[in-house]
Amino acid sequence: MKALESVAALGGGSLAASGAVSGINVLGAKAFVSIAADPEQATAMEEVRRDAERAVRNVPGIEQAVVTLTAERAPQAKTSSGAGASPSHAAPRRAAIATLDKIRFVIAVASGKGGVGKSTTAANLALGLAAQGWRVGLLDADVYGPSAPRLFGLRARPQVEGGKMIPLEAFGIKVMSIGFLIDENVPMVWRGPMVSSALTQMLGEVAWGELDCLVVDMPPGTGDAQLTMAQQVPLSGAVIVSTPQDLALIDARRAVAMFRRVEVPVLGVIENMSYFVCPHCGGRTDIFAHGGARRDAEALQVAFLGEVPLDATIRETSDAGQPVVGAAPQGPHAAIYLNLAAKVKTLLETQSRRAPPTIVKG
Repeated sequence: MKALESVAALGGGSLAASGAVSGINVLGAKAFVSIAADPEQATAMEEVRRDAERAVRNVPGIEQAVVTLTAERAPQAKTSSGAGASPSHAAPRRAAIATLDKIRFVIAVASGKGGVGKSTTAANLALGLAAQGWRVGLLDADVYGPSAPRLFGLRARPQVEGGKMIPLEAFGIKVMSIGFLIDENVPMVWRGPMVSSALTQMLGEVAWGELDCLVVDMPPGTGDAQLTMAQQVPLSGAVIVSTPQDLALIDARRAVAMFRRVEVPVLGVIENMSYFVCPHCGGRTDIFAHGGARRDAEALQVAFLGEVPLDATIRETSDAGQPVVGAAPQGPHAAIYLNLAAKVKTLLETQSRRAPPTIVKG
């Protein structure tokens, strides 16, 4: 904040005193700063953003500064009736989409709650799509609990070229995660605007290049991250992951309802940890019940994509940074994900690409 006292605000005075600084987070030698701005002043505020970035970068101990504009606290315009109208998000949306023009499809892999194996499913689904001959990228959008670095065994930091981060690569797919920029043990104590800013950066400031599909591993829930994705990305569809148990299915239904509300097609539902087959006796146990996701998919009139078992091999390969589709592509476990990927690929190729909806705060 001391450094930002030297930056001039649009209305006069310093940026630090203007009240526009909506978030600051320092992780090691990297500083994230968000500035609240009226979307109609986005062009003029860009100069302020650059000045702030230079000022923060000059702070002793800071090697990299990321300053972003957010409309979260922008002043609301008045309608003819005097009611407050929600600020437009058109400016940040255009900026994000421009970097995705060379990507044919963007899909979200989501769940209503954590602990259902969504990230493992997203990683193997991405590898399965790549096995179909597609050029694939994976964006780990779970800012609070990034999993991609461990799942893919990646530890390096992304290089920056031409102002854009170069995604890391593993098993032939491009991978980007906030986990590449911070230590694994550092907690992300961020409010909503900071999460939205980080996602916007990973969408708009990453050199994804030409891809057939970008798989987005969403954080659990139906909050800021999901709304940011729906606002700024022309999502081609969403894949919902759930276990068969009732507690997980309640939240999976919420996830389906959320994507429908923001006009994102739900490609289908995957039942993860569907059953367990004992490796010693061959007996099958339905630990989390069985078939609940299929029944819910039918009731919600969305496709049921398939079942994935609870299996030690899938867990072990994931923990080792060798997802099973990449580690053993000819094995029986990989075959399950390859079948799921083939269904998703067919669904994507048989529907038209959509523009992102306009979402306002209610």
